[in-house]
Amino acid sequence: MLTLDEGRLAVRLARQAFTGYTEKKKVIEPQDLPPVFGELRGVFVTLHEDGDLRGCIGYPQPIMPLGKAIVDSAINACSRDPRFPCVRPAELKRIEVEVTILTRPEPYTEPKKKLPELVKIGRDGLIVTRGPYSGLLLPQVAPEWGFDSLEFLSQTCVKAGLPPDAWLDEDTEVQHFQAQIFAEVAPEREVFEKSFTESPCGSV
Repeated sequence: MLTLDEGRLAVRLARQAFTGYTEKKKVIEPQDLPPVFGELRGVFVTLHEDGDLRGCIGYPQPIMPLGKAIVDSAINACSRDPRFPCVRPAELKRIEVEVTILTRPEPYTEPKKKLPELVKIGRDGLIVTRGPYSGLLLPQVAPEWGFDSLEFLSQTCVKAGLPPDAWLDEDTEVQHFQAQIFAEVAPEREVFEKSFTESPCGSV
């Protein structure tokens, strides 16, 4: 778990990374950060502009140090999300930054028909994989869109390019993870930690 101060550093690092890349195509190096930023962690960086999604890319698995993963994800979110054009310098001051730090994904081992009972909205993110198809939805997506656990499972399958009920198939793997979410209250403003389990509110 990160402290709020470490979460603030994570968001500032993401902003510095995509600002430097957007303005000068510069890739910054994480420096002088607390030890947690050297730990292998999964992470996603989400950008919103005027309340709308502007980019979201990350690493589901803990394959690199958190600091580097944040920098890479921030740069990819602003320049390599295939759903959006590259962020332009003129947009920077309108973009809010959100950093989601993941626990290691773990597969469900229970019978597939029990999954809707096991998925906790606001706490769990999901990854659905079958063959070459894979889709991920972060924990904040379900409360933001008003999904119940069944719809959340179905929408993760759709994100993977699979039928909505593919999670029931025995050859489909469903993994779950949890996350800490740190976000700016407004562009370049104070950072807070989001919680959806106590008071649902709050997308990829």
